[in-house]
Amino acid sequence: MVFTRSLTPVLIERAQRYPVVTLTGPRQAGKTTVCRQAFAHLPYANLERPDTREFALADPSGFLAQFEHGAVLDEIQRVPALLSWIQARVDEHPGPGQFILTGSHNFDLMSGRMSDIRQSLAGRTALLQLLPMSVNELLTAGLRLPVEQLLFAGGYPRIHADALDPVVTLADYFATYVERDLRQLVELKNLDEFRRFVKLAAGRVGQLLNLHSLAADVGVSDHTAQAWISLLEASYVVRLVRPWFANLGKRLIKAPKLYFCDVGLAAWLIGITDVAQLATHPLRGSLFENLVVMEFVKHALNQGLAPALHFYRDSAGLEVDLLVEYGVSPGQVGLVEIKAGRTFHGDWLQPMERLAGILGPQVARRMVVYGGAESYVRAGVQVVGLGAA
Repeated sequence: MVFTRSLTPVLIERAQRYPVVTLTGPRQAGKTTVCRQAFAHLPYANLERPDTREFALADPSGFLAQFEHGAVLDEIQRVPALLSWIQARVDEHPGPGQFILTGSHNFDLMSGRMSDIRQSLAGRTALLQLLPMSVNELLTAGLRLPVEQLLFAGGYPRIHADALDPVVTLADYFATYVERDLRQLVELKNLDEFRRFVKLAAGRVGQLLNLHSLAADVGVSDHTAQAWISLLEASYVVRLVRPWFANLGKRLIKAPKLYFCDVGLAAWLIGITDVAQLATHPLRGSLFENLVVMEFVKHALNQGLAPALHFYRDSAGLEVDLLVEYGVSPGQVGLVEIKAGRTFHGDWLQPMERLAGILGPQVARRMVVYGGAESYVRAGVQVVGLGAA
């Protein structure tokens, strides 16, 4: 099964305006497939291959000389020195759509040479991100899945395309991630502690990130816990959502909420090995929240936009799951409540009503996303059911 990815038109459009397009995202999210389909006219080189990587490292000029009209270069973080040579190449021979680069790390969050991609290719590259498949992409492919199956299987394309067992596939994925990808980024002295850290983090999805508590539970220092969270974020395992404040400075110092980029991976990490477990699992609501939050993240990224998502919580106990800032309307926000229940309840609207009373005309839209099957508008609130009819 070949999936249609929502990002493809944006990817093509950016390549018509920039000499270089850089697409990042977790491994197995579909980056290579999307790029090779969209740019079939360009030759392809995989820098994971030892012989290809050795050539690029030993003779970057000669390596790029093979590609007179550009190329798709997969996993560019394996040979970061190529960035300077690509910069020189596109400066000497300007023109759009020459090089399409992919990477499995978020260069914005990385330290070291790959974090300089904005400087190396400033003004020359468009930066896009591709995450595992969204619910809408699955629906477009004719896969209308029950909520429990969405939580269990996650969104990695191969699981759905080849009908793979999520338990086996995600176990292999995590093992490969720890043994290969992390070793490219840092030297982990105790892999067992790190694995335990990630599994305990998965048990905290949708919660405020308390690094001190997490570090204590694993038996590592707060500094190590912070470094590991940053590592997980840079390698597209977790995503942090920060609280909303009118004062931008406060957003940076208050604790964020923790989510996993793929809810299926989070479910596997907390020990769910059968979809039937999810019906009564105590973390079902948290996993559902994780699923929905990441749907909003994917919706923005698939349009080539930076997600502007926050949550709201004040000292009076008022909490709203998501506050979405609209870039097209400065100052305008949307409020979202997320409920895993299959039956809509009117009292779900109360937190948004209270917050709308505080924020006033800033609130442009209100939405409830829940685990039921029906979608409709109630009292000016868009109610969206993720459950299969």
